[in-house]
Amino acid sequence: MSAEVLVKNPVTTGSLKASTSRLDQQQPPKIHYNAISKMKIHIEAGGFHFLAQTNPEAPITVTAFLKLLPYRQKLIHVRWSGEGCWVPLGDFVLEQDGKAIGFENATSHPAPGEILFYPGGYSETEIILAYGACCFASKLGQLAGNHFLTIIEGQEKLRALGKKTLWEGAQDVVFSLSPSKTT
Repeated sequence: MSAEVLVKNPVTTGSLKASTSRLDQQQPPKIHYNAISKMKIHIEAGGFHFLAQTNPEAPITVTAFLKLLPYRQKLIHVRWSGEGCWVPLGDFVLEQDGKAIGFENATSHPAPGEILFYPGGYSETEIILAYGACCFASKLGQLAGNHFLTIIEGQEKLRALGKKTLWEGAQDVVFSLSPSKTT
């Protein structure tokens, strides 16, 4: 037996469709977030400017992250993951509708310009931005995070940001909603 549920989207004025059935009751309902699937996020880090697009394959992470905007943190170079920068978040819990974000489309190998959110578990909660060859890991081993943003403008500046963060230390980073929200 299958049913459709309408859920109010806290980010947009639209509604979300969620389908449930007896077969998938153990998994979260599949939610169609068409309204936020192509939103643009401006990222300023280390004096560089980037434009990122939300990933429709991580709708719960995207929706929860959008509520934090504008989001200011420090970006530091990764220790175990290769060519990447990360935002250590300690015990921070990203929530959607009062529930901690889990894994949606987790990957350990982000391509340059892909941004992952790791909800914690084996290591602390974090955001990681790949600027080159990257295998997401911690001192305990390989990790996987939700790919929720992809840089679509400014990729040519990623390596410069990575090198600056490596040699000059922590850089300010600000994520904010871009004036051009959709394509």
